[in-house]
Parts: sequence; structure tokens; C-alpha cells
Amino acid sequence: EKAVNLKKDLAEMQEWMTQAEEEYLEKDFEYKSPEELENAVEEMKRAKEDVLQKEVRVKILKDNIKMLAAKLPSSGQDLSTELNVVLENYQLLCNRIRGKCHTLEEVWSCWIELLQYLDLETSWLNNLEERVQMTENLPDKLDAVNDALESLESVLRHPADNRTQIRELGQTLIDGGILDDIISEKLEAFNARYEELSHLAVSRQIALEQQLQTMRETDHMLQVLQENLADLDRQLTSYLTDRVDAFQMPQEAQ
Repeated sequence: EKAVNLKKDLAEMQEWMTQAEEEYLEKDFEYKSPEELENAVEEMKRAKEDVLQKEVRVKILKDNIKMLAAKLPSSGQDLSTELNVVLENYQLLCNRIRGKCHTLEEVWSCWIELLQYLDLETSWLNNLEERVQMTENLPDKLDAVNDALESLESVLRHPADNRTQIRELGQTLIDGGILDDIISEKLEAFNARYEELSHLAVSRQIALEQQLQTMRETDHMLQVLQENLADLDRQLTSYLTDRVDAFQMPQEAQ
């Protein structure tokens, strides 16, 4: 009777493993939204816990069959053979579910990381847009133009590492068919805004550099003119002081 019960327990265990494999490993999942992906991760975590909890039952079956085989070698031999099959299948099921759970957790982590990088770069784009707007309607002063140019250039020196991560993470998920529509839409919007603002910022940078150069050249010309006028003023003052008649002076002095 004990052998019959153990044989029944082995059959039930094998049936449960077959159902678990069909439910957790053979279904085709499509992750088209973050909610679907997150739910799949949580489901696989529960599946992993459920499977690992069966380890106690498997150990009890193993111990009972060993005890029976010691007492009744003939009955225990057949059960031991069935037990080995169940143990092998159980270990395989555990490994596959662990593997799938790990894969889904990695995919979810990849999605969260992509969102974080997008958030960082969006903040940078907001800052860049603000600096570009600050270059409009500047007072016609050299210091104001120079400060605006330096401020814009400091933002443009932003490294490209984050954008590289966004491209690689996004492509990895899209290649795996994970959230491909959502990610494609996000990347398209981000890249379009990045190209537009970068082009505008570089154009403003060039315009400010040209404006600054013109202002410096004008400032230098005014300085030279002012020095020449000062020299002329000193010379004419000396003529007046010496009471020199203008007609006695060279033509340029007259």
C-alpha cells in the first residue's frame, strides 16, 4: 500500500511539473506595454517561489522511497527508477524557470535604465533650450554677449555617453520585441528634439562668435580713434598755448 501511495505521489508530482512547464515556459508572451512586462516579471517571481517550495516535497518523496527500497528491494527498485526521472525533470524545471525569471528581470532593469537615461538627457535638453533662449534680445554690450556665449558653450560640452546608452538599450529591447512600439516612439521624439535643439544651439553659437568678433573689432577701432583724437587735442592745445598762428602751421594742422 505504501508503494502504491508513493507511486501516486510521483505521478502527481510529474503532472504538476508538466502543468507548470506549460503555464510558465511554453506560453508565448508579447510585452507591448510596461504594465505587461512588469506583470510578467512578477508572475515569474511567483513561479520561481512556487517551484522551489516543491523542493521539500521532492525531498520527502526521495527519503520515503529510499526507506522503502531498503525494506522491500523489489518494490523500491521500480520506484527508484521513477524517482530519478522525477528528480531530473524537477531540476530541469527549476533551472529553466530560474533562467526565464532572471532574463525577465534583466529586461525590466534594461527598461528602467533606459527611462533614467532619457530623463537625464531630457533635463539636459531643457537646459540647452533655456540657454538658447537666453541668447535672444541681448543688450548690445560686449560683456553680455561674451557671457551668453560662454554659458551656451558650457552646456554644449555635454558628453555623448548617455545618448550612446539610450541608443544601445533601446536597440537591445527593440531587437527582442520588447516594448518596441513605445520605445521607438520615445526614441524618435527624443532624437528629433535633440537634432533640432543641437542645430539651433550651434547656429546661435556661431552667430554669437561672429557678433563678438565684430564688437571687439569695433571696440578696437574706437579705441584707436579715441587715442588719435586725444593726440590731436594735445597737439592743438599746445599750439593755442604757444599762441601760434594757424597760417604758420603745416596744412594738416590748419
